[in-house]
Amino acid sequence: MAIVHEHDLLAYDGLKILQRDDLFKFSIDALLLGDFVRINPRTKNIIDLGCGLGAVSLYLSLKTKANIFGVDIQKDVIDLAKKSAEINGLDDQLSFIHADIKNVHQRFETNQFDIVVCNPPFYKSQESKQRNDLDALSLARHEVELTLDDLFLATKRLLSNGGMFYFIHRIERLDEIILKLHENNFVVKRMRIVYTVPHKSAKMLLIEARHNGAMGSLEIEEPLYIYNQARQYTDEVLKIFHLGDESFETT
Repeated sequence: MAIVHEHDLLAYDGLKILQRDDLFKFSIDALLLGDFVRINPRTKNIIDLGCGLGAVSLYLSLKTKANIFGVDIQKDVIDLAKKSAEINGLDDQLSFIHADIKNVHQRFETNQFDIVVCNPPFYKSQESKQRNDLDALSLARHEVELTLDDLFLATKRLLSNGGMFYFIHRIERLDEIILKLHENNFVVKRMRIVYTVPHKSAKMLLIEARHNGAMGSLEIEEPLYIYNQARQYTDEVLKIFHLGDESFETT
């Protein structure tokens, strides 16, 4: 039987998240995405597609009192996400649903959501050199059950007109991402490039896109560096982790 571990999601906020050794654990990607999302006071409903253990949903609960729904095709991670919501006293705000993202729109009213967030699989399923032998990890990292086309169609069905779509992805797929967003009537409004360390190639990008938005006024934010040259987290990333000015070595 797999052992469940309780971990701190963020330092001084006291948020806890449950994880299992045999399932895909939450990563820095989730916290970077949660930090990137902008939520205005009028936001009522948010949905986190491919929510996994619920890290992004938990992070967003610090920013808003809006209803947050998390969806994932893996029942085991949904069960843990529900328990994490309970132990944090957030089960009235956070709802986690075991469902296929491609069909989840059938459970909601059309265009019900003000914001869709997603930390999707990064790699195409045929990129076998990146595959992991564990099914749970393969589903989280590879487009086995969810392609970009699937994700953008699902998001379009869920988002209100003018609603915002936030996600993180690999930089090498930027051209494909922009093309498919336009095909699905999304306009990129804000973007941030993520580097692991300075003076190296970019690894990831954070994107904010508007459903049926007007072209123009694209904002490119300053680059985000995860580590400094000493391989320690940068001050900005420590603030995202809510660790203040502390610094520590990483392995």
